[in-house]
Amino acid sequence: MEQPPGVVAQGEYGLMCKLHRSLYRLKQSPRAWFGKFSHVVQLFGLKRSEADHSIFYCHTSLGKCVYLMIYVDDIVITGNDTTKIVQLKEHLFSHFQTKDLGHLKYFLGIEVAQFEDGVVISQRKYALD
Repeated sequence: MEQPPGVVAQGEYGLMCKLHRSLYRLKQSPRAWFGKFSHVVQLFGLKRSEADHSIFYCHTSLGKCVYLMIYVDDIVITGNDTTKIVQLKEHLFSHFQTKDLGHLKYFLGIEVAQFEDGVVISQRKYALD
């Protein structure tokens, strides 16, 4: 990033501006945001999947697990460790402006219906479109 015209002080030519934050709508903004998000999630103790870098996970010795999946600005948190999930949400709330939308209903073109005896997923809307 170069200094805008007319900002150059006497005798100080060719200086650059150092950005302390990424700016909205720049090509590198998503990369910078994901880097920060990834760092915050890993500080909590989740590991990034080697197969898919948009998936983070945590397994405990008691057979409990937590998975976090992210796509652009949509996040899905699932697992069988409800205490760790609540702690993860609080950790994310303390670092980012987020809100909990409740149980998953729709994600990446997949409709999700949750029942006491299981989960039904469907791409009916996607097929109709």
